[in-house]
Amino acid sequence: MAIVDVFNIHKTKVGEMEISDAVFNCEIKEYLIHEAVKIQLANRRAGTVAVKNRSAVSGGGKKPFKQKGTGQARQGTIRAPNFPGGGVAFGPQPKIYDLSMNKKARRAAIRSALSMLFKGNNLTVVDSFALDQISTKGFVDVLNEFSTKKTLLVVEGENRNLELSSRNIKDIRLLRPEGLNVFDILKYQSIILTQDAVRKIEGALQS
Repeated sequence: MAIVDVFNIHKTKVGEMEISDAVFNCEIKEYLIHEAVKIQLANRRAGTVAVKNRSAVSGGGKKPFKQKGTGQARQGTIRAPNFPGGGVAFGPQPKIYDLSMNKKARRAAIRSALSMLFKGNNLTVVDSFALDQISTKGFVDVLNEFSTKKTLLVVEGENRNLELSSRNIKDIRLLRPEGLNVFDILKYQSIILTQDAVRKIEGALQS
């Protein structure tokens, strides 16, 4: 078990805690990290290009004219592509980009990403992140104590003061343990976790 220092929000050391090597200090599997990020970004895409085929346009409930005797080619519906306002033949349809990754591999990818930050000394544990009031300036002062720029905060439970104080700050993202994902871990240069969040993450990723 690795030992990490625990700080308060003024970056004063208040103790130490053991963290699981299986979660925060494991072998880094870069191929799983790459796969997880690729899948996460693919699932954000939305196929928006589309046209109406003959089954989607309106009208055409009856045969436009009789089969024989008109001197024209037979027609079955005005929704056919050769009619003005008819459906498009073989036009583009929305593409589905959904990909999936099994739970075991996804958990291993998150463990690898967390281990990258820990081994790079970019992981900090605090006892709690309790703010006395909603204050963006007060929250920025706390971040300045830790000398962080692009930072991911992981806090267990509801923390309204923190949520409202941090929501308008660039390059700061607040997550709960259940929302932790590989893309956000890699996007931010450092991560700050509360002790409760560490235990929640260990419980979810060790199983």
